[in-house]
Amino acid sequence: MTRTVAATTVAELVQRQWDDRRTGLQSRGTVLSHHDVAAGAAARAALLAELLPRGAEPHLGVLLDNTPEYPLWLGAAALAGAAVAGINPTRRGAELARDIVHTESRVLVTQRAYVPLLDGLALPGVRVLVTDTEAYGELLAPYEGAKPGEAVVRPVGPASRMLLYFTSGSTGAPKAAICSQGRLAAAAGSLVEQLGVRRDDVHYVCMPMFHGNAVIADWAPALAAGAGVALRDRFSASGFLPDVRDFGATYFTYVGRAVQYLLATPERPDDRAHGLRLGFGTEAGAVDAARFEARFGVRLVEGYGSSEGGAAIRRTADTPRGAIGRAAPGDALAVVDAETGEECEAARFSAAGTLLNGEAAIGELVNKGRNPFEGYWRNPDAEAERRRGGWYWTGDLFYRDEAGFLYFAGRTDDRLRVDSENLAAAVIENILARWEDATGVAVYAVPDPVAGDMVMAAVALAEGRAFDPARFEAFLRDQPDLGTKMPPRFVRVLRRLPTTATNKIHRAVLRREAFLRPDETWWRPTPAAAYEPLTAESLTTLHTRYTSQSRAHLIWR
Repeated sequence: MTRTVAATTVAELVQRQWDDRRTGLQSRGTVLSHHDVAAGAAARAALLAELLPRGAEPHLGVLLDNTPEYPLWLGAAALAGAAVAGINPTRRGAELARDIVHTESRVLVTQRAYVPLLDGLALPGVRVLVTDTEAYGELLAPYEGAKPGEAVVRPVGPASRMLLYFTSGSTGAPKAAICSQGRLAAAAGSLVEQLGVRRDDVHYVCMPMFHGNAVIADWAPALAAGAGVALRDRFSASGFLPDVRDFGATYFTYVGRAVQYLLATPERPDDRAHGLRLGFGTEAGAVDAARFEARFGVRLVEGYGSSEGGAAIRRTADTPRGAIGRAAPGDALAVVDAETGEECEAARFSAAGTLLNGEAAIGELVNKGRNPFEGYWRNPDAEAERRRGGWYWTGDLFYRDEAGFLYFAGRTDDRLRVDSENLAAAVIENILARWEDATGVAVYAVPDPVAGDMVMAAVALAEGRAFDPARFEAFLRDQPDLGTKMPPRFVRVLRRLPTTATNKIHRAVLRREAFLRPDETWWRPTPAAAYEPLTAESLTTLHTRYTSQSRAHLIWR
């Protein structure tokens, strides 16, 4: 039986843990009961109330791996009426300082490993707490007897800011999306119901907690259901199954390339010897989700959402293969042409599943109705762009079938225009992902010297495999849903795709490097030609073509 009585704040959910002596939080070397977690959060809330300057915004930055201190400070912020700004430890120098200062975090919670990152940074008025030190323990000790609700910095209610979580955009300065206690509590309760989270579940949190996926889709639903939480400091493909077994984990979330990394580990006879029953996340793809279930016996549920919370899609039992689901109750979702605002045609498929009218069916997903997007912290321009025309614009490409099921087709900046035809990178990737020699694929546009784009694919090969162009060409010919404009003109062969700190493919790096690594790249001199190595001579020819075009600066810099 899950504890699903609706809570209007995260603070209520933290307070419910009081006097619950079951195991609530585990990591390597730490086991805390639910009561211990609530008590620890209350102590930190009391410390925070003492440290925050009077009149300052009630914000604290958290620059930590997934240590027990992270959920304890999330709970502390909820109890105190404060907000946590998740600080990405892969940021450096001025960018790192900008994230801390922009969110007006007057307290920064970190660990010794990250103290060197702060050396020389201009962080005026910021109090730094280093959690794995004796000084931190001594500072916290006087507050160990605190109880939930005793110390607040602002009155706690559903509208209280809870999270300032940066979007994971690869260009421009990240935007800190606001998430209130009410929205986070509602999202957690919804996932408990949708995914059947139980009180005896153990949620394995291996995605970074500075990212919304780990907090909104993993930690918060566990809190709402009264389930346990097990932490991995950083994601490890080789450590995944040992952790799952040791912690008794039953649920996990993933994002980006995490599933592909798990599939790339050597197969073992005991791959199904565990208690894991469900994974929830994004970007695994239908092919790899099926491979994961076949190998590990664990169903992966692909969802859709963002730190902004402006649109949500729910998966139901009748969701077709390849679809994400339908609009969540109350969401007026539509797929529209970004230029005209008109709704796109319903998707039509061939008997083999080929999308027949991609040019007319693929558009940007918008929410025309009321939505829970709460804005960006001190970034009105970005907020206005997201809400233009009274709609919420997701920045994601989708197509929708006649029954209303939605299919993800990539980011709006992942659209390609080849020979006057619009293509979505995600659609091509899903087809190329079937190639058994590959452990990962990324598709992106490179400029055509005449007009539009050409298709380039980065392919990560399985261990011990070499790129065989004839074998790859045969695979392409055998794909019934690969349109005539979709085959890659260029193929870059890698052992591992570049990723961001949240395991998403770093497309900006791939686009920036384009042809700058000819030793790793194969190409077709014409669309109908066979693949051949991109040699220094052919690269010179390409360079001559591009430097004679007005768009040369896009890839040669």
